[in-house]
Amino acid sequence: MTLRLDYSNMMISPGGIDPKVWAAAGSKFSEAKRGFDELRNSGKVGFAELGGDKRLAGQTESFAAKVRGKFDDVVILGIGGSALGPIALRTALRPSGWNMLDEKARDGFPRLHVLDNVDPETIAALLGRLRLDRSLFVVTSKSGGTAETMSQFLIVHDRLVTAKLDVTGHFVFVTDPSQGALRPLADQLKVPALEIPPNIGGRFSVLTPVGTLPAALIGIDVNSLLGGAAEMAKRCEASDLASNPAGVYAALQWLADTQLKKSIAVFMPYSDPLRDFAAWFVQLWAESLGKKRNDGTSVGSTPLAALGATDQHAQVQLFMEGPADKTVTFVAVKERAADVKIPAGFPDSKELGYLTGHSLAELIDIEQRATAGALAKRARPNMTIHLDRVDAAHVGQLMMFLEIATAYAGQLYGIDAFNQPGVELGKQFAYALLGRPGADAAKQEWDSLPKPDPRWVV
Repeated sequence: MTLRLDYSNMMISPGGIDPKVWAAAGSKFSEAKRGFDELRNSGKVGFAELGGDKRLAGQTESFAAKVRGKFDDVVILGIGGSALGPIALRTALRPSGWNMLDEKARDGFPRLHVLDNVDPETIAALLGRLRLDRSLFVVTSKSGGTAETMSQFLIVHDRLVTAKLDVTGHFVFVTDPSQGALRPLADQLKVPALEIPPNIGGRFSVLTPVGTLPAALIGIDVNSLLGGAAEMAKRCEASDLASNPAGVYAALQWLADTQLKKSIAVFMPYSDPLRDFAAWFVQLWAESLGKKRNDGTSVGSTPLAALGATDQHAQVQLFMEGPADKTVTFVAVKERAADVKIPAGFPDSKELGYLTGHSLAELIDIEQRATAGALAKRARPNMTIHLDRVDAAHVGQLMMFLEIATAYAGQLYGIDAFNQPGVELGKQFAYALLGRPGADAAKQEWDSLPKPDPRWVV
């Protein structure tokens, strides 16, 4: 029932972390934990408490129960953390091909679509095939100022008004409890609005209504999800590094980057239900840790998504023999929701006969262990997160484990893991080009940039 982290292959010699260096890491972790605990105790950072937040969970349960059976389709309008978490939950905790199943196979729960970009082809196609009268739109933006999300909202609002549908009954907002553009808009339109706590940023918000509301709407057991998260948060309170799984993961990745120059962190689940977890992790790790310290030094390892066994035939060649600049984190699953036996056939064929009597679950498990062993043999450090099964409780554990590990890593790097100043300049330039009021300074800066030079265009 409990997530386990096997990091034996991170301690290999050569290629891995020196035991003396690891022994000394305990004091650095203690400092990191004190820093994170101070943020928690001051109320500045609140995601680690979400597993026990009954009031916030109650908002989700109440709204989901109220609209049960009223909609065939739920559409999330959101980007970044507002989209990646719900996608990961849907893929992990609903049957494969959820949106292609008929109503009976979905037990009457709606399909879930996530409009995580503003490409007009995608949005036009989805809106063109939806029955608007049977659709609920979840608008997720903490600030209410996300240009992509608010553009989507304006388009959908116009479609609903044109169709003479009651806007109040087809929108729900997920936003800050008191600040931002969506809160007064919710009051004006009489649209229900659920809360993103002020001390929780987007990439850490999957266990708020950002993720739990879509999950509940499509029948995921949110209480078990939060229960698993609470259990992991408790484990990660351990002061001793060896007993704190998130601390171990953070320290291993930090040491691999700063001491061994392993600047790329591959995340590779051997599980189709967890395939979208990799994209969720990439945003969590990249946007939290890719920062400049106060002294101007750029830090942070680069996360890379992969999928086993698929990427054994795409990326593993690079992992094995390319630059020795990577760690690989595997996710292995002990029990799968279904298995398929490999039948007997063609016993005289060397390429086919040996497979008889095995199963696909056995095959994918062996492929993961074989790949981990092969990497270790080539002095390529790796570790494996073990889950008993992919269910709501284990997914809650995995999410909280990775979030707390990211927070600890931020402390180890000496940066703020909870801001994202690097994306602000691009936003300001976009505002200036779109004519947003107050963007005059950004427009002047944009106009001062070098123009494309015909000599360098082919």
